[in-house]
Order: sequence, then C-alpha cells, then structure tokens
Amino acid sequence: MEEIGKQRGKPTLRTVANATGYAVTTVSRALSGDPKIAPATRQKVAEAARRLGYVPDRAAQRLRTGRTKVITLLINPDHEFLGFLSQIQTGIVEALRGTGYSVTLMPDFIADDRIAVIENILRNRLADGIILSRTECFDPRVRLLLERGFPFVSHGRTEFTAPHPYVDFDNESFARQAVQRLVAKGRRRLMIVLPEKQFTFAQHLRYGFLSAVREAGVDHVIAEDLTLETPPGKLAASLLEIQRGPNPPDGHICVGEVLGIATLSAVQDAGQVPGRDVDIVVKQASPIFELMRPRVDTIVEDLSETARRLGEMMLRRLRGEEPDALHHLIQPGLIAPERHLTPQD
Repeated sequence: MEEIGKQRGKPTLRTVANATGYAVTTVSRALSGDPKIAPATRQKVAEAARRLGYVPDRAAQRLRTGRTKVITLLINPDHEFLGFLSQIQTGIVEALRGTGYSVTLMPDFIADDRIAVIENILRNRLADGIILSRTECFDPRVRLLLERGFPFVSHGRTEFTAPHPYVDFDNESFARQAVQRLVAKGRRRLMIVLPEKQFTFAQHLRYGFLSAVREAGVDHVIAEDLTLETPPGKLAASLLEIQRGPNPPDGHICVGEVLGIATLSAVQDAGQVPGRDVDIVVKQASPIFELMRPRVDTIVEDLSETARRLGEMMLRRLRGEEPDALHHLIQPGLIAPERHLTPQD
C-alpha cells in the first residue's frame, strides 16, 4: 500500500529514473540539458518526464544549483505582426523542450523605463537568461547585460563593437526587394513608413529603401510623422489623407501586417483599386494575413525560424559558448506569386 501511495504522489527524479532505467544523477543531468549526456538519452528522459507528469521543484533546484531554470522573454505587446507573441513564444518553447527550462513573459512597453525591468530581473535573480527584442542602436539594456556578464540573446542587432548574441531579419534586403518589386510593376512614387528612429532595424530599412529608389531613379516618400508605433486608426486616417492628396504614392512598402491592413483600408477608402491604381508589398509573418482581401504581394519574415534560433542560441550561451559565434541573420522569403484580384473581382 505504501508503494502504491508513492506512485500516486508527485513524480520525482527517482520516478523518472525507475521508468527509464537510468541513474537519478543521469536523469537530473539529462533534464538540465547537459551536453555530455547523449541526445538520445536526453530525449528518452524528457519523454518519460512528460509522460509521468514530472515537474522539477524549482525552489529546491534554485537553492541547490543557484539556477532558476527560467528564461525571461521581454516582449512588446503591441507589434506590427498578427499573432507575433504566439509564434515567438511557441518557437522558443519548442527549442527549450527537454532541457528543463521554462519561459516567462514580461511586457516591454517602449514608453516605459526599459532598464528598470532588466535591473529587477538581475537584482532578484528571476531568470538564468533573457531574450529581448526591439533593440536600439546603442541599447542601454544590452550595455547593462554586457557589463554584468549576464546571458542574453537579442532579437535584433545593435551598433556596439563588443559582440553579443543576436538573431535578426535582413531588413535592408527586404526594403531593396520590395522597391524592386514595385518598380518592376511600373510604380514611380514609392512610400514607406518606418519604425521609430532609435531602433536599429529602422536604420537598416531606411538605408535599403533609399539605396534602392536612388538606383531605380524613382520618386519616394518617407512618412516622417508616422511610425510603426502609430496606432492603426491614426495610421489609416493619415494614409487616407495622403492618398487623397495632389501627388499620392502609387506604391507602398509595409513593414508589417498591421500597417498593410491600414494601407489597404486607406487606398480603398480613397476610391483606388489595389493592383490597378496602387501596388502594395507587405512584410508577412502570419498565415492569418493570407485571409486578407484583396490579396497583395508579400515578402516573408519567418518568425518560427527566428524563435527557434533565439531559443537554441540562448541554450548555447548558457552552456558557455562565446558570443562571437552566436549570430544569425535571417533572409527574406521569396515574394509570393502575383495574386492580385482584377478590378472586376
């Protein structure tokens, strides 16, 4: 009876060890992601732990090892992609599966003190590593983490000379491809709305856009009074005013799906027909955007790959790999085939 009671209680490391035939120490190291344990063993132990419902006692683990087994993801709740948070979180969790690490989310509001959040994590030892996004050229969060020697990976690059782990999308290449696509369609006045100037990817987008329009010899507009952070309703209203103006753009580059929806709304409210009067290229990351009508050309940013790379790189940094080799730049996906509806449709 006592043995049955034990089996019905909370699963322990010994429960997993008995189920797999490995020693308790081997099970513990496998669940912690120890690279010295064979991948097949780590997988077998992880599957048994999930099957048995084993959950590590994090308080005891922290006292014993000094580690929390937690990765904190700092994320801006407002984003230019539909379903961004879900895709990023899912991909990171997949990358961490079987390692014993879990992910906690903390909001990273752009208007707030972004350093205070980092200091709170460090002061109270709330995580073993941090994944952050919306990097600035000389991001104070990155500077602090580098000074403290605390493991982190950034979704986005910086201008610091000291290397640090990052995963980024090649926004310069995206802007160039978008311009080339619109010019190939005969568009001669192109417009882009950029992120706020302090963000590194704003600089990459601006450089790629300006280089491409100058090479093509076409007119261009950069909406200096609008950004990706502008509320969608205000974006649509401002773009409508531009489209109704005396010299409206005939080509739009949208750095995100929310901006794409606002642009489509403005163009149609101005009485113009996408694919006839105006062409639009949108950076797409969510399959949800495929449901938009009328369809427009898209260039894909693979958020699933981004999230997996962020998780994998975080693990490699936690294992002591030097940051010099922990860089990955994701290239834009192929432009979707031309799918414009005809004006009659």
